[in-house]
Parts: sequence; structure tokens; C-alpha cells
Amino acid sequence: MSHNKEADLTDHKTEWASTKERLVNEIAGLGMPGELGELIAKQLGSPKAMNRMISYLRYVRPHSEEEIADEMLAIMSDVDRWKDKKASIKANARYNEWRNTSWEQI
Repeated sequence: MSHNKEADLTDHKTEWASTKERLVNEIAGLGMPGELGELIAKQLGSPKAMNRMISYLRYVRPHSEEEIADEMLAIMSDVDRWKDKKASIKANARYNEWRNTSWEQI
């Protein structure tokens, strides 16, 4: 089992590095510094979020670093909302389970 976790971690690192490279190349292709792509990738954190940014860059073709930063913040906000929703659903399920268990004991 330990081997599978190591393989999964290696696969994730490979996917992250590959997606980051694509993001940096997209930003550089717009005539902006590759370092901006490095910073954006670090802030977004996940390949899924980076892929959203890559799609934005390809279809919108922003003309300024500010537009890219604004989209990065919007993506991060969406990710935070999704995480909050998942946490709320999980907490609600635990609460309902507790309530149902408590009522059965009465």
C-alpha cells in the first residue's frame, strides 16, 4: 500500500510540474514574464485550477498582468467557495448522523 501512495504522489507531482510548465508557456506566449506564470501556479496550487487559468489565457488572451491577476483571484475565490461548500456538506452530514443516533437512543 505504501508503494501506491508513493506512486500517486509521484504522479501528482509530475502532473503539477507539467501543468505549471504549460501555464508558464501560455503566459510567456502572451509576451509576459515567465516568472508571472511561476507565481500564478504557486498561488493557484492545483493542476485543476491551473488548467482553468490556461483555458482563460487561451480564449481571452488578456493584454495585461492585472487582468491575469484578477482571473487568478477569481479562480482562487471559486476554489475557496467549493472547499467551504464541501466542508459544510460534511459537517451537516455528521450533524444529521448524530441527531439520528441520538433520537434512536431515546
